[in-house]
Amino acid sequence: MTLILPSPRLIDPAAVPPLRWGVIGTGIGARFVGSVHGHTPQRVVAIAARDAAKTAAVAGRHGIDRWYTDTSALIADPGVDAVYISTPHPLHRDFALEAIAAGKPVLVEKPIAMTATAAREIADAARAAGVLAMEAMWTRYLPQTDVLRQILADGLLGDVRLVRADFGPLIPYDPGSRLWNPALGGGGLLDAGIYPIALASMVLGTPSGVVAAGTVTPDGVDATANILLTSEADSAALLSTSLVTSLPATADVAGSAGRVAFASPWFTPTEMTVVVGPWGAQETATWRHPSVDGPTDGYAYQATAFASYVAEGWVESPLHTHDETVSILATIDEVRGQLRRSARPAFVHNHRQGG
Repeated sequence: MTLILPSPRLIDPAAVPPLRWGVIGTGIGARFVGSVHGHTPQRVVAIAARDAAKTAAVAGRHGIDRWYTDTSALIADPGVDAVYISTPHPLHRDFALEAIAAGKPVLVEKPIAMTATAAREIADAARAAGVLAMEAMWTRYLPQTDVLRQILADGLLGDVRLVRADFGPLIPYDPGSRLWNPALGGGGLLDAGIYPIALASMVLGTPSGVVAAGTVTPDGVDATANILLTSEADSAALLSTSLVTSLPATADVAGSAGRVAFASPWFTPTEMTVVVGPWGAQETATWRHPSVDGPTDGYAYQATAFASYVAEGWVESPLHTHDETVSILATIDEVRGQLRRSARPAFVHNHRQGG
């Protein structure tokens, strides 16, 4: 029998009412604009950031009508239907709460907040206001993720026992840069480690046990983290993140009847190979993301889903709920706490000098 994989269940971008977006931040925000404008009817009509020259340049390059250096002016703009926040992590909570208070649906770059407590504040405010608030965990909306969801729901892998995933970009040490500066939310966990943790959460649910080992800088920035998550269902996740090691960016999910392996980098549009059956009688099939799409087009899938949820009156993503968003950050809180209590010092000066 030939192994046939399910097709992804995609939302037609043309079937979703277009929103007039306001974007806060010009880094990831500019990539978001390019992807959304290139692949959906959604339109960014305003952008805000502190640097006037850079903000004006991004607006001009992407045909954005209005630009601001005052984020509150963007949020209050009556021509803006929804807000996308792509600032450094410590600013996410306050901007999200301001958008919700203004009645604007808000998409917040991951992590939605610095801690689980702050994430719960956003969730509670969104529910109270009846406004959609969603963490921009774009991997949840990729076609490959929907294929995985169907594989798991159909029981093709049997009882899932193990998730293994990593993401570790090699970032040269610079104490003033966003990823190395604690005041800017630096560290591997919130920026990169959240991806493998979110994958484990989607597949296995909330962990019952968390064990972590790694390294931290003297000012408390996590440089490496190796994590074991366990569950009461006798399943586990082995996850790694790092700012000082070039990890392979691979992921796999293994069960009693088969396994799924994602090609690197697994958290972007890529391919996945599924193997089922016992040794000697295995069947294999590979699903590949269409080659016409670029590596950042996950933003477009995410924006389309967000707009559909707005149209349907959701206050949270059905694929990445408020409770799960908070749970993932609670796991990160626990890992960070364990690292700061017991981790070895990170000798980042050697990395900076190439030694």
